[in-house]
Amino acid sequence: MRVTLFVDGANYYYMQRDKLKWNIDAQKLRDWAASKGELVDAFYYIGKSAPSDLREQKYLDMLTYSGYSLVTKEIKEILQDDGSITRKANLDIEIVLDMFNTIDNYDMAILVSGDGDFERPLQLLRARGKKFLVLSTAGFVASEIRAVAGMHFIDVSTLRDELERL
Repeated sequence: MRVTLFVDGANYYYMQRDKLKWNIDAQKLRDWAASKGELVDAFYYIGKSAPSDLREQKYLDMLTYSGYSLVTKEIKEILQDDGSITRKANLDIEIVLDMFNTIDNYDMAILVSGDGDFERPLQLLRARGKKFLVLSTAGFVASEIRAVAGMHFIDVSTLRDELERL
């Protein structure tokens, strides 16, 4: 089975920081995905500062050396009504475009995200005869994703021992 990994970098980061309270090694995550079949692609979507700071650039370099294809978008700063600034780089569209532009290259998509915006794309993947797994964690995955994924949802917290052994 040909497998492609799609990692929503922002969702991945906040899931680890806010819910899991432990870091998932991106290389081990890629290796775990490869254990599901022939890993034909691994995409990592992430907002990027302009210019990148050293720590951010080291992380991006590590991802590319670990076999990920990076898809980046410059982080925008949005001034809120209360005067605070929100930093955002939404890459959901890029993820969906890549899922469907590469659809002939894989039999199963592994999506690392709990974002409810992926409900319809996952439904369409299923309609096209594609298998998928969704990796997220309780309290961080939208109910729409849980509903469409059903038994194809994996709570990352249950994979900790397996990921750390890789």
